[in-house]
Amino acid sequence: MARVRANVVIDGRNYWTLFDTGARNTYVIRDVASLLPTIELDRPEAVALGGRTYQVVQGCHLTCLVEGLPVWTHARVLEEIGTDEEGKRIEILIGALTMQEWGIRPLPDEERLDMSHYPKEFTEFPIIRAGHQ
Repeated sequence: MARVRANVVIDGRNYWTLFDTGARNTYVIRDVASLLPTIELDRPEAVALGGRTYQVVQGCHLTCLVEGLPVWTHARVLEEIGTDEEGKRIEILIGALTMQEWGIRPLPDEERLDMSHYPKEFTEFPIIRAGHQ
């Protein structure tokens, strides 16, 4: 499991974020979600995170800048995510699925993110040219 803490930017404001490969999904606290487009879930979804169980009833569309690069994804809304090792409140948790999609690699030994795999384009299928297989 790799974890790195960094700020992400939403509408010009910094939010303390944990990039955690040990978490599958992405989460935001309600304060952050209040700035984003949200949806009510059809039924509550149980989520175990940080030794606690939560009932998620809302999701949101998270659009932010990570190291200056745009990232967008869906996130589950929680009242609280918790605090980091220094006691600082975590406002966003970016999970493995979002990191994989956007080419974000946490480098915990260097306490930074590697954005060198950020996609310049999304190719969903190979382009087949006449005469090539």
